[in-house]
Amino acid sequence: MWIADGWKDYELLDCGGGEKLERWGKQVLVRPDPQAIWNTPRHHAGWRKPDGRYLRSSSGGGSWEKAGLPGQWQVRYKALTFQVRPMNFKHTGLFPEQAVNWDFAQEQIRAAGRPVSVLNLFAYTGAASVACAAAGASVCHVDAAKGMVQWARENAKASGLEEAPVRWIVDDCAKFVEREIRRGRRYDAIIMDPPSYGRGPTGEVWKLEDSLYPFVELCAQVLSDEPLFIIINSYTTGLAPSVLTYILETVVSRKYGGRTVSDEIGLPVTETGLVLPCGATGRWTGDR
Repeated sequence: MWIADGWKDYELLDCGGGEKLERWGKQVLVRPDPQAIWNTPRHHAGWRKPDGRYLRSSSGGGSWEKAGLPGQWQVRYKALTFQVRPMNFKHTGLFPEQAVNWDFAQEQIRAAGRPVSVLNLFAYTGAASVACAAAGASVCHVDAAKGMVQWARENAKASGLEEAPVRWIVDDCAKFVEREIRRGRRYDAIIMDPPSYGRGPTGEVWKLEDSLYPFVELCAQVLSDEPLFIIINSYTTGLAPSVLTYILETVVSRKYGGRTVSDEIGLPVTETGLVLPCGATGRWTGDR
């Protein structure tokens, strides 16, 4: 498992009973987590009086109980700075376990010894885009939600990268890639964090198990002649890391060679020493 253990401003204090206790900077939050189904004694004082707690509703959805929680605050990861805020459906705008992929992308870009262009799809609030830009890459950031793209721009500004070479695109990812193919634009690296389920702008259904393979086939058509890396992240429960390996080897390695490694990613739990699993990631790297 790849463990995101490089944080100072984030800490998974404890988890169990379907919830996790987290420290985001100085703010302590309790949020639901479908993986933390074990039961352990809740000794940590944060369980009793958090700054914010997300409570699920019996009728679906849920809401925040926010004692003294600010509407927005910043957390840092190494040289990067991100805006976080309590959102609908328990989220904060940042997935801290993804730091393992930010580190990997930065290492690949810095070691390349050449200009690198990165396409970040389903790019959300842009943590991976900011990380790649900080490492010296030019980035194309694509997400269908205008508010998320604006948030990503704020994260770039907070990290001192307001003038970095990033294209901020509000668009359906598949439609955008199709247009890039027609335009003949190519990228040295692709990062994607597709949803488990969603609907496109004209009502088309995205279901990860059905849509991911053809989408990777599509994206492979915008790779440059000497691609550097591809990262695919999946939160879908039951989708084994080996599935991501097989997709990347079948679609990408067959043409470009290279190597694929896939594994679970996770967050270390301070109170128990356990690691909370947070999905799977597949990484393809080209031959240097």
